[in-house]
Amino acid sequence: MAIEQVILTWIHLVAAAIWVGGSIFIGIVFSPILKTITTSMEERIQIMIKVGKRFNKIAVPSLFILMITGLYNSHLLLSKPDLLMATSYGVFLTVKIILVIALVITYAVHVRVIRKEVEDQIMSKQMPIKQIQKLRKKIIILGEITVVLSITILFFAALLDVGV
Repeated sequence: MAIEQVILTWIHLVAAAIWVGGSIFIGIVFSPILKTITTSMEERIQIMIKVGKRFNKIAVPSLFILMITGLYNSHLLLSKPDLLMATSYGVFLTVKIILVIALVITYAVHVRVIRKEVEDQIMSKQMPIKQIQKLRKKIIILGEITVVLSITILFFAALLDVGV
């Protein structure tokens, strides 16, 4: 195996670890701990916004790196579309690409839900608690979808890695 391919795979795996690991950590570890830090929903969402902004600084580049390295790794098969449905590898790759598109859409919606003006309202304590509750539900659902899609994509990556 060429050293370039090893480095490319390593970069892909590091980016996946950042994206998936960070998403799981925020959803399964950090978010539940917030309830023990403060009982105020307003304070919890303010903290989550700060953590989310900080995480996005490494998560977004990681997601782009994942997509670029993933497309590069599969460019030979993608250049022969007839093989995509003729082989199990091609079918799994197609499913993985569809899941990645769904992930990007979900993440874009998530970012749109917490757009700058919404964030400013929350941080300046100008958003009514009822609106914060609705927003929190949306954020939780989108976060859960992101984690499930990310873990499912990893499963398909494992299938592709073993050449099923």
